[in-house]
Amino acid sequence: MSTRPRTPGHGAPGPGKLPITDLVGMKASHSPIAMITAYDAPSGRLADAAGADVILVGDSAAMTVLGHDSTVTATMEEMLVLTRAVTRGARHPLIVADMPFGSFQISDELAVTNAIRFVKDAGADAVKIEGAGTMLSRVHAIVGAGVPVMGHIGLTPQSATALGGFKAQGRTAAKAAKLVRDALALEAAGCFSIVLEAVPSPVAAKITELLSIPTIGIGAGLDVDGQVLVWHDLLGLYDGHAPRFVKQYANLSTEILRAVEAYIGDVRERRFPEEVHTYGMPADELAAFEAELASGAAAVPLPG
Repeated sequence: MSTRPRTPGHGAPGPGKLPITDLVGMKASHSPIAMITAYDAPSGRLADAAGADVILVGDSAAMTVLGHDSTVTATMEEMLVLTRAVTRGARHPLIVADMPFGSFQISDELAVTNAIRFVKDAGADAVKIEGAGTMLSRVHAIVGAGVPVMGHIGLTPQSATALGGFKAQGRTAAKAAKLVRDALALEAAGCFSIVLEAVPSPVAAKITELLSIPTIGIGAGLDVDGQVLVWHDLLGLYDGHAPRFVKQYANLSTEILRAVEAYIGDVRERRFPEEVHTYGMPADELAAFEAELASGAAAVPLPG
């Protein structure tokens, strides 16, 4: 097991990247896994310093960062840029890159190619794929190519329309049983962990009990092996309604708005910059500068 401290409030983590094998050890020891999304170097650095075990560079960036109404608009190039930024900021957590819609559904070959790009070109430690069923061959192929895969079942935002919208999944006996089968199939295909999103807590608890790999919940209750929240949801950096499973730990949008309004007010009232924010020059150099201007030596010659 890694010696990296995971007690809240311990500050900067110990040396070294968290190994994937440690996550299985955390499941066995009932040590909850803390996962959070991040989308740039500063958020990656702060998540690292706070002691996060896993950082997900989520395709939720399409909505939280890029201003779209859905995650499906995220592209490979956008996700690669964001992943590179996060890996520059975070050194110790396991960094998982979300494979965006269209980057893995078409074929095993395309899925492997894009997964390798996340690891080789962007520095990710693993990738995440939504869904099971026909996606099982994708998982198997990517893992076979040497790239670790995190699965994701329940509410899968990339296919939310087909699921009837952004709502809890597995609330009937038949659908709950299918989630169990999907989870077991993803483990058999080689996933090292599975995200359970918007799944009834008894169903998530049963899946967690049956799997030997860790489950990460988001709207899946307490009886999972870890939790994940979106950076902007956790910090209150969003407009509109938040999902039921979100706990807001800060309201930074209000504080940011206050700060920017104060800055704009200071600029318009000429209260900023103050003397402490400006640069001067030696008196003799200022005098020489003014003399040079007065002599016309600094005049700009006209072309031609």
